[in-house]
Amino acid sequence: MTFHVLVPDDVDQAALDILNAAEGLQVTATGKLPQEEFKARIVDADAIVIRSGVKVTADVLANAPKLKAIARAGVGVDNVDLEAATRHGVVVMNTPGGNTIATAELTMGLMLSLARFIPQGDASLKAGKWERKHMVGVELRGKTLGIVGFGRIGRAVAQRARAFEMRLLAYDPFVPESPIEGVRMVDLDTLYAQSDFITLHALITEETQHMINAQSIAKMKDGVRIINAARGALINDQDLAAALKSGKVAGAAVDVYEVEPPPPNHPLVGLPNVIDTPHLGASTSDAQVTVAIEAAELIRDFLLKGEKQNVCNPAVLG
Repeated sequence: MTFHVLVPDDVDQAALDILNAAEGLQVTATGKLPQEEFKARIVDADAIVIRSGVKVTADVLANAPKLKAIARAGVGVDNVDLEAATRHGVVVMNTPGGNTIATAELTMGLMLSLARFIPQGDASLKAGKWERKHMVGVELRGKTLGIVGFGRIGRAVAQRARAFEMRLLAYDPFVPESPIEGVRMVDLDTLYAQSDFITLHALITEETQHMINAQSIAKMKDGVRIINAARGALINDQDLAAALKSGKVAGAAVDVYEVEPPPPNHPLVGLPNVIDTPHLGASTSDAQVTVAIEAAELIRDFLLKGEKQNVCNPAVLG
């Protein structure tokens, strides 16, 4: 029996090589497809490998009667309707480990940039200015870093922040004790009250959506700095923009947005004390190869061996 694997997104060639080398798989790799063409092409697919370029909506799934599995080359499955996939009996898997280091390193880069005005200094000098007195930063040593979400990426950030001699707090309702020496697990209000820097690494749930808002910001230290390389919906953009303008929040570094790309009038784009980057968390050549290979292996092993790993909608398993 031959299974048809559709790859309607841009993935590394190494992933396609794995799929093409597997006996029993027929592979159609189109590169990133427009949404309507994706909906048409999925009709005879047994499985798909995606990144974030296409949306697997309920409408798309209704047009995929043969579909058995989806593998996301990356951790986030915001672009997949998990409830609809479960209703259709489609197993959704991701590759949570592949971009851990890339995202953790970007987080540290954003934190350093916030602390030392690195992007602003670069832009100022290129504009012919010499503004050292306006860019007096702070050291990370001795500062308290609050890590919201203590999974793979949060822990990788903690390990790196230890080298900067930071005091480390973490909040995660699913992690009662820290597996990393020097990290103290605390409740969210304590983290807000004591942190000089707050970095977000949580998934979107009813509890976490817009968790950074006027009420939570009021609990934070004056002059706190906030980094978000996780999900845009963790932040109420208007509330954070107001706090940045008032000085309550000294600076923010934002790599992710609720709508991507963000609209021109996005409240956090263009503020002088905000560093905006275009969702670069997993954008290293190393990470892209790793997650693509892992996604291809997930689909190969699911279709040919019946193995199910990193399942994002466990209800589908019955």
